[in-house]
Amino acid sequence: MATELTIKDIQKSEEVKVLLQASSLQMSSLGYTEHSFRHCRLVSNKCGEILEAIGEDEHTIELGKIAGYIHDIGNAVNRTNHAMSGALLAYDMLLRKGMNYNDAAIVMMAIANHDEGEGSPVSKMAAALILSDKADVHRSRVTNRALETFDIHDRVNYAATTSILIVEDNKAKLDIEIDTKICPVMDYFEIFLNRMKMCRKAATFLGLTFELFINQTQLL
Repeated sequence: MATELTIKDIQKSEEVKVLLQASSLQMSSLGYTEHSFRHCRLVSNKCGEILEAIGEDEHTIELGKIAGYIHDIGNAVNRTNHAMSGALLAYDMLLRKGMNYNDAAIVMMAIANHDEGEGSPVSKMAAALILSDKADVHRSRVTNRALETFDIHDRVNYAATTSILIVEDNKAKLDIEIDTKICPVMDYFEIFLNRMKMCRKAATFLGLTFELFINQTQLL
């Protein structure tokens, strides 16, 4: 019998906790930025906010929060194709927890399409998840504490002191503050250009204009 799962149910799930811990361990071992509880909570909240801002109902908003929270569990398997493996893990898990087939499929599709490697904004939830995920650029995500060994990803994330995504007035505005003493703005575009293109596609899918501001200057 189908159950109305909530984001609180997912956050309390021991299975989800174990998968996020495994994801954190694997990403840390590979030298990637943080992809665990902090990132998932932020993406979950923001995905729900975006869906609410575009007028989606409470049920869809709750599903979006769930998709945001578990969107990176595929990293527990392998970083490569993590969106695909995560989507399949999520679908199976959500069905076992009592979610109906339709809702589980909607969440699965959003998770499978959140990564810029092979994803695309194929639904409103997928588009909201893309924007939420790609907007999280911040120094708190850098797990490496040895500044002298920073690669470009570490430098860019560590240089980002604030990152705020606001959806209003038919716009999705990403406002980032970068400490240019740590890295130039050009470094941001070197590694995140494809992600920003994906954000623009996601915003367009939602009927929004995507704007990027870095240090109070509009770049997109």
